[in-house]
Amino acid sequence: MLESIKEKVLAAAVKADAGGLCMHKTGNFSMIDRGSGQVVISPSGLDRQGLCPADFPVLDLDGAVVEAGARGRPSREYLFHLQAYKARPDILSVVHTHSHYATAFAVKGRRIEPVVYEAEFYGNKTEIIADFPPGDPGIGEALAVPLSRVDVCLLKNHGVVVVGGDIDDTLLKAFYVEDVAKIYFLSLCLDSAP
Repeated sequence: MLESIKEKVLAAAVKADAGGLCMHKTGNFSMIDRGSGQVVISPSGLDRQGLCPADFPVLDLDGAVVEAGARGRPSREYLFHLQAYKARPDILSVVHTHSHYATAFAVKGRRIEPVVYEAEFYGNKTEIIADFPPGDPGIGEALAVPLSRVDVCLLKNHGVVVVGGDIDDTLLKAFYVEDVAKIYFLSLCLDSAP
């Protein structure tokens, strides 16, 4: 079921891991089939290098498992993915990373300023979401309002949520968020240099 979507979500998860957006088993990825209202999401706690499409569970928008993954359960953060899909009908994919520079801004509760033109790719804006432990249902509720305005939310003390259309484009946004965060961070360091 939804095999082509499973393959795309798997490919995005592997690229994010290889590109340093996620370390070890952190982060999660999903994509919705708007026709059926079903969501393919990455499994919880498995090494991405050993995953295959059959490992990816399929959920409905209420969180019920439509098809179990071959080796594990859905990401424990599935609720905020579902909330994102409910918030805006144009969202087709959700990428959640723990990339270092963007997460550093999240830890400090600071938006990433669009200091270079590449920020245009994700809409130039980021929003801060309150501190919730991973898997807390409050994350989804807290995301609903900001996602009506932006495609990138920084989860305080946690990581980054990026939404968009095709998951390849959403993943590219996540890479741009990290690049802009790094440049912004370095520019702030230069402000204090002699």
